[in-house]
Amino acid sequence: MDIIDFHTHLWPDKVAQKAKEYLEASYRRQMTEVPTVDNALKIMDEVGITKSVIASVASRPDQVEHINNWLFNIKSDRFIKFAALHPFYEKWSYELDRIKDNAMGIKYQPEFQMFFIDDEKIFPVYEKIQKLQIPILFHCGYELTLTGLIQAGPKQMLNVKKHFPGIKFIAAHMGGFMLWDEIEDKIIGDNHFYLDTSSAVIFMKKEQIYRFLQKHSPDRILFGSDFPFGHPKKDLDFFKTLNIEKDKFEKIMHINAEKLLNLI
Repeated sequence: MDIIDFHTHLWPDKVAQKAKEYLEASYRRQMTEVPTVDNALKIMDEVGITKSVIASVASRPDQVEHINNWLFNIKSDRFIKFAALHPFYEKWSYELDRIKDNAMGIKYQPEFQMFFIDDEKIFPVYEKIQKLQIPILFHCGYELTLTGLIQAGPKQMLNVKKHFPGIKFIAAHMGGFMLWDEIEDKIIGDNHFYLDTSSAVIFMKKEQIYRFLQKHSPDRILFGSDFPFGHPKKDLDFFKTLNIEKDKFEKIMHINAEKLLNLI
C-alpha cells in the first residue's frame, strides 16, 4: 500500500545541522535525524513511505525566495513541495505564480511568522491563492515555543473559511495542537477543513481520536509524521493499534492526499 506523509520539514545540507540544534533547543524536543533530503529518503525507505510533503517555512519575508529556490530544485519525485510564503512578503503575487508552477501547496506557520491567519491585511494574498487553487497547510493550535498565542485556532479558522470558502485549508496537528477539545466542539464535522495527524494522535486520548474519526469525513484526514520532530514508523505503528476499517485507513494513508493534490 502506498503511504504519503503529508507533513515533514527538511533543510539544505549546509544548514540542516544548525537548524536541528536551534530547533531542538527552542522546542525542547529531540529530532529523529538531521533533517536533510538524504536522511529523509533513508527513513522513507526503512518505513515504506512512498512520498513525503516537504513543508517549508520562511520565518522572515526576506527568506522566501531563497528557501523556495532550494525547494524547487530538489530533483527526487518522492517529495511533494509545499513552498514557503511569508504573509508580509512584498512580492507575494510574483511568488505565488512561481509556486503554482513549481510546487503543490503552501505552508504557513503563524507563530514563527507572527501573524493571525484571519488578519485582513493578508486577504489579498488569500484571494489569489483561492483563485489559483493552491492548498495551504496551516500550523494550527499551540506552539511549543515563542509567544504562546493562539494565532490559528477555531475562531480564526472559521473566519478564513467565511471569507474564502474556496481555499483548500489543511489544519495541521488534527486541527490544532493541544486544542483538541475546542476543535472537537467547533471544527470536527465541518468538512471544509482537512486535518493532518502530525504531532497529534500520539498525544491525544484514544477515545477522542475515535470520535474525530467518526465525526469528521474520512475523506478529509491526512497521515503526517512531522518528521524530523516525529518519526513516521512510530505514527504508523500507532495507527495500526486503532483497528481502523481498511478503506478508511487507505484513505488516510494516501488516497485523500492523492485526490487533494490531483495525483490521481
